[in-house]
Amino acid sequence: MKPGMADDSATSVRRPHLLRHFLIGFFTVAPLWITWLVFDFLFSLLARAGAPFMWGAARVVRPFSETLAGWLMNPAVQYVLAALFALAGLYAVGLLASAVLGRRLIGWLERQLERLPLVQTIYGGTKRFLQSLRKPPVTGQRVVLISFPTPEMKAVGFVTKVMRDETTGREVAAVYVPTSPNPTSGYIEIVPLDEVVQTDWSMEEAMSFVMTGGANAPDRVRFTPPRKTPPA
Repeated sequence: MKPGMADDSATSVRRPHLLRHFLIGFFTVAPLWITWLVFDFLFSLLARAGAPFMWGAARVVRPFSETLAGWLMNPAVQYVLAALFALAGLYAVGLLASAVLGRRLIGWLERQLERLPLVQTIYGGTKRFLQSLRKPPVTGQRVVLISFPTPEMKAVGFVTKVMRDETTGREVAAVYVPTSPNPTSGYIEIVPLDEVVQTDWSMEEAMSFVMTGGANAPDRVRFTPPRKTPPA
């Protein structure tokens, strides 16, 4: 056998070997990478929310310690401490909202926001959306499947409101369809309620399904709606 032919044979053997280990490495790192993306997104939001407190703290301590002020203004330190401050702030707001005085204070702030048209629209709409996800809907289940983006496909969605078609009287549902792995972005679809596939999933199960790209899914799912019984 010629030397060139031996080199070609060794190369062809190494290629599947390299590809196999590359795929093993990818599937090992991918869950960690997706987990990091989710946490990085959440921590970035918290860090931006808590950053003003860090700037204020740096200004307060600057006359006493320039070193400590510079340390507080370090981007890496700000990222961690700002997120911790934001988490502590959320916990404090939760405690405040659980008390009678806190609820009265929040109610007063909301009444002030109602005087600002654009702010009230955004704040009120966001609050109603989140409240709709916390409470079970009047009709059917909160987590459903709808035909999206084609009739042959199904997407996980959350029923946010049930309405009625003023022309036919048919009930229709406003369904929020989150995108994966970031459920904070998505689509709003208005779907006939009798074409929605009801599920027995909880909100936690549905969010886990979306954020993991369908990896955390039950073994069985009601993909096909039950057959309608013809009227007698």
